[in-house]
Amino acid sequence: MTDHKAGTREEWLAARLHLLESEKELTRRGDDVARLRRELPWVPVEKEYRFETDEGTASLADLFKGRSQLLVYHFMFGPDYTAGCPSCSAIADGFSGSVVHLANHDVALTAVSRAPLAKLQAYKRRMGWSFPWASSFESDFNYDFHVFHTQQEWQSGAVEYNFDTADYRPAEKGPALIEIASGVGTDPATYRKEGPGISAFALEDGVVFHTYSAYARGLDGLWGMYAWLDRAPLGRNEAGFWWRRHDEYAEG
Repeated sequence: MTDHKAGTREEWLAARLHLLESEKELTRRGDDVARLRRELPWVPVEKEYRFETDEGTASLADLFKGRSQLLVYHFMFGPDYTAGCPSCSAIADGFSGSVVHLANHDVALTAVSRAPLAKLQAYKRRMGWSFPWASSFESDFNYDFHVFHTQQEWQSGAVEYNFDTADYRPAEKGPALIEIASGVGTDPATYRKEGPGISAFALEDGVVFHTYSAYARGLDGLWGMYAWLDRAPLGRNEAGFWWRRHDEYAEG
């Protein structure tokens, strides 16, 4: 039994109307933040990156697939992983249904990971996904966009992530991290060489521009289940690492 007050329908309606004002304020603030994102300066991407895709070798411009905008989800799946990161997998569960809508709004969506393409394809079949997924194996792409960190950076305690430099080594032996790393078939240090993120690009007059990137809790809006949980009676109600890949939950 939860410890929560009960009330009349009239009391609920009064409180709900008060909450509605806060929700409207949050929506308007979200619109303002989205505008600020669009006003960021565009930076030309000068390096040539190569990817392996289901259609063959591709450049960054090729990933646009005829659109003028590209969204890349930096999916944590390193070359040594045997499965994708469970958190990235939970986020990616919402991609397949969005791809067609985005494509018809001049936006291409793809995931990019460092694992070889064959590993990505096998995991994609396991998960039943249909969204595009490119391999950046042996490319600098993930490193340049700060979602891959070298062993030297890790050991130095100076990992650049989420627009800051931090030392992640104290968390290396945490039980949750050990469990997650084990679930992708590796150890915490190898697992944490990768990081999640999203990057946006524009293609104009044959030039690719980097327009936006976000990391860490900047990805909260991509977790489809959290939008629902935030409206459930008990909210997120989290106690540690509770989510799993969608084929790993117990039946029922």
